[in-house]
Amino acid sequence: MRITPLRPPARARARRGLGAAVVLVVGVGMVAATATQASAATGCQVTYQVVNQWPGGFQAGITIKNLGDPVTSWRLGFAFANGQTVQNGWGGVFSQSGSAVTVANEGYNGALGTGGTVSPGFNGVWNGANPAPTAFTLNGVTCGGAAPSSAPPSSTPSGPTPSPTRSTTPSPTPTSSTPPTGTPVSIHGKLHVCGSGMCDEHGAKVQLRGVSSMWLNWESQPYAENLSALRWMRDNWHLQVIRAAMGVEPSGAYLSNPSKARGQVETIINNAAAAGVYVIVDFHADHANQEQSQAVAFFSDLAQRYGNLPNVIWEDWNEPNGANSSWSAVKAYHQAVVPAIRAADPDNIIVLGTPTWSQDVDVAAGSPVSGTNLMYTLHFYSCSHTAWLRSKADTAIRAGLALFVTEWGASNADGGLDGTACYPEAQTWIDWMKANNISWAAWKLDVGTDTTNLLSAGAPVTGGWDNYLHGHASFVVSNMK
Repeated sequence: MRITPLRPPARARARRGLGAAVVLVVGVGMVAATATQASAATGCQVTYQVVNQWPGGFQAGITIKNLGDPVTSWRLGFAFANGQTVQNGWGGVFSQSGSAVTVANEGYNGALGTGGTVSPGFNGVWNGANPAPTAFTLNGVTCGGAAPSSAPPSSTPSGPTPSPTRSTTPSPTPTSSTPPTGTPVSIHGKLHVCGSGMCDEHGAKVQLRGVSSMWLNWESQPYAENLSALRWMRDNWHLQVIRAAMGVEPSGAYLSNPSKARGQVETIINNAAAAGVYVIVDFHADHANQEQSQAVAFFSDLAQRYGNLPNVIWEDWNEPNGANSSWSAVKAYHQAVVPAIRAADPDNIIVLGTPTWSQDVDVAAGSPVSGTNLMYTLHFYSCSHTAWLRSKADTAIRAGLALFVTEWGASNADGGLDGTACYPEAQTWIDWMKANNISWAAWKLDVGTDTTNLLSAGAPVTGGWDNYLHGHASFVVSNMK
């Protein structure tokens, strides 16, 4: 049975372009590099954009272009003019002292050739006004010249950006692997597959319950990337797991803007480590086997830098569907990606997508992928998927397959475009998952009119959402507690 694929409505795809953009270009003479710099740039161009802004907070993107000699490491410097502060960043190591901000390269993006670019970004806090910085330095070289523009940010540039290749000398993430006391990860530690679900490092059964982000390339605000919001969900909703749904194929997603997409995912990973909750790294694609080389590079790189953490769960393909999505084709993709992860991360759980929008788990059970700590994705939307899909799942369980419902909703399979909810059937699914020790993440952490949008208009990015629950949110939250 073919079910309409899940697609965000057009209104969910709109980006809010608020604030200013500034481009500074300069060619200057060579200056001496510091002891920590391999060499200095002779010229640089910096583009600073406030891509999203809300009361008290904003999201900014920075593109650095090296116009001079190649460098093997870089450090960007700038200053805020109105007391703004960086809250969390991606694509670089951010630090701030007073108004002065520095951004140093990560281990994977230090090399910057002549004409090369890198695009870190961050979430920040502002009060009163949020003017763009007007001066930047790169490895001690001043970039300057043009005044800030008051025009809104431009749309995503046309044409795909080449996908990043696997780093040959990846650096380990600086994030500590020791979770805060009393948090889900401190209690359960590293997870492993047992039966149809998972067990913790003490051998006790664990059923994780949490939420998925919106497609990160389409989220209305960076709710999933906010550490305060994650801690609030942990403490108030009893959230144990968050899913980072990294869009891959659409415009503005991973294939066309890999630096931004990977930065968003890394922010969520690091926040989850800081909050002591589990995180699912989701390659949110329909046709991932058409991007197999990019997927291998993506998971290889992240596994080398984050595979040491006990809270990371890999999901290598969201919802296989369409042409070339038979189980044999999907299995071949898994057999390429799983070894790439296992080369650096031998034991964290990997969740494998199944055909027909991750419904045909019974088909996968007939010829499972070889390996350890492998689970299989099952998705349901309770108005569209009823006892017939649970029957397929029961067949898979009897065959020995371990399942993870990484996405579900109390709606039609389109995510609830018409606002309809089917709670009795959703409760039947909740009871079935509990009985079978199957973990879940509900779709989706964003604002909108769909049944599955968890938040209503005006919800602050930092949490505190008791008065902002929307659609099936109350049902989801009550079943997390």
